[in-house]
Amino acid sequence: MPTITDLRTRRDALSAQRSSGVARVSYDGKTVDYRSVPEIDRAIEALDREIAAGEGRRIVRQVRITTTKGL
Repeated sequence: MPTITDLRTRRDALSAQRSSGVARVSYDGKTVDYRSVPEIDRAIEALDREIAAGEGRRIVRQVRITTTKGL
């Protein structure tokens, strides 16, 4: 099982490549090709959940819905 440090290294590599627009990520001598930016986003979210679980906390997502009664 990877350590929290390993997970953070992977997440940082994914975040850096996502900002540069490159879909190929290399870390710890491994290379992974992603098909799209949403796929990279899902991988980052999964790593965030694993890191949170390893630290004994949960990631809480909030959704705010606002509505209007027309114009």
